[in-house]
Amino acid sequence: QVELVESGGGLAQAGDSLRLSCVVSGRTASDYDMAWFRQAPGDQREFVAALTWMTYYADSVKGRFTISRDDAKNIVYLQMTSLKPEATAVFFCHTILTKWTSSYWGQGTQVTVST
Repeated sequence: QVELVESGGGLAQAGDSLRLSCVVSGRTASDYDMAWFRQAPGDQREFVAALTWMTYYADSVKGRFTISRDDAKNIVYLQMTSLKPEATAVFFCHTILTKWTSSYWGQGTQVTVST
């Protein structure tokens, strides 16, 4: 069983930076393509960034957010810069479903950005 535990969320002001972490346990993180999603109150969960053999970003975060991984530590990161109030959401770490790997979700970490 794979477990994903996110951390690093909190309260930030517009323009600030935060780095989210996702610790992968149960299997080696490098076995998975990874992604970050977010869900704002009343909204559906939406894609933020993905890391396969390439990186992919939602248009709304392109140029400001960076997804990366440290396979030695089994951690996936989401570096967020120039935060905007509309980034306020619960951010979730996710292992991407593929032919060889299952889909898992973390419990989420709250990010709140004030003006």
